Amino acid sequence: MKKILVFTMAASLVACKAPKPKSIEEANPVEYANTITPEELKEHLFTFASDEFEGRETGEPGQKKAAEYLKSEYKKLNIPSPLGEDDYFQEVPSSVFTRGNIKDTENVLAYIKGTALPEEILVISSHYDHVGIDDEGNIYNGADDDGSGTVAILEIAEAFKKAKEDGFGPKRSILFLNVTGEEKGLVGSKYYTDNPVFPLEQTVTNLNIDMIGRVGEGKEDAGDYVYLIGSDKLSTELHELSEAVNQKYLNLELDYTYNDENDPNRFYYRSDHYNFAKNDIPIIFYFNGVHEDYHKPTDTPDKIEYDLLAKRAKLVFLTAWEVANRDQRPVVDKPTMADTVAE
Repeated sequence: MKKILVFTMAASLVACKAPKPKSIEEANPVEYANTITPEELKEHLFTFASDEFEGRETGEPGQKKAAEYLKSEYKKLNIPSPLGEDDYFQEVPSSVFTRGNIKDTENVLAYIKGTALPEEILVISSHYDHVGIDDEGNIYNGADDDGSGTVAILEIAEAFKKAKEDGFGPKRSILFLNVTGEEKGLVGSKYYTDNPVFPLEQTVTNLNIDMIGRVGEGKEDAGDYVYLIGSDKLSTELHELSEAVNQKYLNLELDYTYNDENDPNRFYYRSDHYNFAKNDIPIIFYFNGVHEDYHKPTDTPDKIEYDLLAKRAKLVFLTAWEVANRDQRPVVDKPTMADTVAE
């Protein structure tokens, strides 16, 4: 009888000490945003935009090395692929390219499954290809374009993974999508949206990062800024969410100059988010603007402003956190492609 009583009391004590299930509302997202550091971004980028990767020309050996690097980093973080065990590559065949003799290539995909709404997908994207080596042997390292966005995604993925390990997994699933062939006409992202791993109707938002490591022309005295493009094109709610997150946590200058429909640069149509927007998925495009080293061999990792890169990456992470954990997905309340065609 004594033994039974002692066992019962011990079991009760163990039960009292058992951790309670955690709610995402208890988490402090800033704690995880702060794991995105200039030092780690720099370490990644000095490798990713090194001569070893030969300018990451689509389909060429340097791009293949870059794909393997991304795969190895996701595996180190223990972030799986949605394609199956050890299969992080969505093959993009040469037949889909209309520009020149381009070889088979691949998008790189990693994935954190949602806890409450796993069927709903937030896509965070960047392109990891660049323009290779010219006829004189100059290597176009593409540190800003788009090494900066690519290494930002690695750090953002790590931040979400750490949150999940602490019991704060996102409500919605998050797809980390590193696309190929952007420099060949947004081909990798188009291939993904034509052959989605997850249904596009369940894809709630795309946050796309393309060049966030430098200060663009005319912004030399701007301080901590980033250009935002497309946030209000399809969803008022997404735009307001984005503004609120920035105001609450970072207070960067959000510059909408290139969001103007009449802007002659037409950047809204020139990066990978556009293939999601064409499918009526709300997007935000994060961009620092062009600079003197754009598409030149001088776009090297020593010229990146890593503190500013970290702040911009934190903004993407905190915006993603809000999108992933709200009760409702951002509402599409603006004219869509389908509406435009119908007119």
